[in-house]
This record gives sequence, C-alpha cells and structure tokens, in this order.
Amino acid sequence: MFAVCGAASADTVVKIGHVSPLTGGSAQQGKDNENGAQLAVEEINAKGLTIAGQKVTLQLDAQDDAGDPRTATQVAQKLVDDKVVAVVGHETSGTSIPASKIYSDAGIVQISPSATNPVYTQQGFKTTFRVVATDAQQGPALANYAAKDLKVKSVAIVDDSTAYGQGLANEFEKTAKALGLTVVSHDATNDKAIDFRAILTKIKGENPDAIMYGGMDATGGPFAKQAKQLGLRAKILAGDGVCTSSLANLGGAGTDNIVCSEAGMALEKMASGAAFEAKYEKRFGQHIQLYAPFTYDSVYIIVDAMKRANSTDPAKILAAMPTTDYNGVIGQTTFDAKGDLKHGVITLYTYQSGKKTLLDVVKM
Repeated sequence: MFAVCGAASADTVVKIGHVSPLTGGSAQQGKDNENGAQLAVEEINAKGLTIAGQKVTLQLDAQDDAGDPRTATQVAQKLVDDKVVAVVGHETSGTSIPASKIYSDAGIVQISPSATNPVYTQQGFKTTFRVVATDAQQGPALANYAAKDLKVKSVAIVDDSTAYGQGLANEFEKTAKALGLTVVSHDATNDKAIDFRAILTKIKGENPDAIMYGGMDATGGPFAKQAKQLGLRAKILAGDGVCTSSLANLGGAGTDNIVCSEAGMALEKMASGAAFEAKYEKRFGQHIQLYAPFTYDSVYIIVDAMKRANSTDPAKILAAMPTTDYNGVIGQTTFDAKGDLKHGVITLYTYQSGKKTLLDVVKM
C-alpha cells in the first residue's frame, strides 16, 4: 500500500488538558473555566498555528474532577496518559494541590487559573504556575477592608474545611488579629453543607460586626441567606469562591450583605475585558461567572511558551515557562521563581439588588 499523497503534511494534533468540576456544587464555575479555555483553543486553531515548521491543531482534553481531591489525582493521571503537553487547572486549591504531584512527576506544565492557597506553589515543583493572586494576599485584603473601610471591631470566622476555604480563613484571621480585630470564634463546616442555622444561631449570640466565610458560592449563598433569615446584622466577608455572578440565585436577599474578593483584576477594569466578554457571550450564550478570562489567557500562555521554545515537547514548553512575559486579557503575566504572579491584584466587590458591583482594586 502506498501512503496517500499529502498525508505527511497533515496537521499535528497537540492536546492541552483542562480540569474543573463539571458536576457537583461548583459545576457552573467549572464550566465557565472550561469555556474560557475552549474559546482560546478555537481562536488559535482558526488563526493557524505553526511550530517548528509543522502546522499544529490544538485539542482541549477537558476532564471533570467534581471538585474532589481523590478524583483530581485520577483525572491528572488520565491526562498524563493522554499525552497532553500542558494542563490548565484545576479550579480549586483542594484539587490543584494533590494533582500537582502527578504533573510534576510527568514533567508537565500545570497552570491553575483559580487556585489561591499558597501551598500550591510552595511544594518545590518546577511545573506549578498560577495566574491569580494567593490567599496570602486575598485574606489580608479582606481583613484590611473590614478594619479600615467597614470599621469592623469583631469578627466570627467559618470555613468549609477544604484546602481553599480553610487556607483563606486562616490568612484572614492572621491579618485580622494583627490589625487588632477581636476574633470571637472560628467554626468549621464542610463543602456539602446546606443548613448553617446551628452555627449562625451561635454566632448571633456572639454578636460580631462581621462574619468571614471561607468556601464556595454553593455553600456561601445559603449561608448568607440563612444569616439574613435569622436576623444577623453582621456583614459577611468572603473570597473568590463565593464572588460569582450567580450568587444572587443562591443567596437571595442575603446576597446584598456580602463583601467578597476576587484574586485578579475585575473584568470591567481589564483593558480588553469588554471585548472578551462580548466574544464569550456570543460563543456560549451566557454571562462570565468568574475565571474564564484566566483560563483563556492560560491557553495562550502555553502556546506562547511553545512558540518561544519552537517545540511542542512538554519538557521544552516547561523550560520556556519561567521567562513568560505575556500581555493578555487579564493583563501582564510574569512569574516569580515559585510560579506565582509577580504582580498580584485583588478586586473587592459588593452586591446591589443581587448584581455584583465593583468596590475597590488592591494592587499587591
């Protein structure tokens, strides 16, 4: 049999992995992350990509880790077996951290678009990168805002016992105490809880000025809703896991009592944020939840490393990553020696009639 003429010039298919929760309480945020990455892949393929003289077609190998640490490691191994050249993910710290060991062992770049726990990049792996600020910046930004702008004197803390929620709550607590705030209590719940009335009734008796909640919107929404129903006066402070555009559906009238942070620049403050938003909504027919611009840029950052390495070999992509200097939708991305952003930004929001509303941008 003769080879079909021209077959040798067929495009090389290069797989980029993406992992987020597509099932479970955070599925909405997970799909949002996947959509951002998918949009980048489609755009790059439409423009045409040539690496080392070979036409390359990108393929997004999208996986669901259900927000579960054990599933995350299984999915990570599947992506390694699928021979992806790099991975965008995972969404949470609780999934990104255990998966990172598998990518490190395989020598594959991992860029998390949204994991904020400092531990993720402190393990000594050369493969871990992130395009958001960390909880060591996010926790203090929330505590500072509470003390200086809201004039809070006392605070109760509740976390969901995950690497993300607990990590953020602990960073907040450290700064709150350093600022002279009284921490009246620190309670733990879990990331599947829906009834917070027992904890909230106890906190009502403690009468704090604010409650800091470390967790995701699937639990943070009901938490705020039940606090309102029980007549708590305390402002609720939360991190990026809670700070979504769909929070009002989960928190009802309690949503307007929330001040939350995002571990990156606000979409409306990104130079090309409006253009990205229009593109995203045209393609997917829905609003951006939170981190779609960050997954979108992550794919472009991987391709930028490919171009600079002039290779689709994972080892060469990894070698090019530390010298990344990429200007994308989320702004300028340069990494420090650990794989963290050199210039992290925290954005603070509140909600007015259920609509997410910009409060302040804090440069770290």
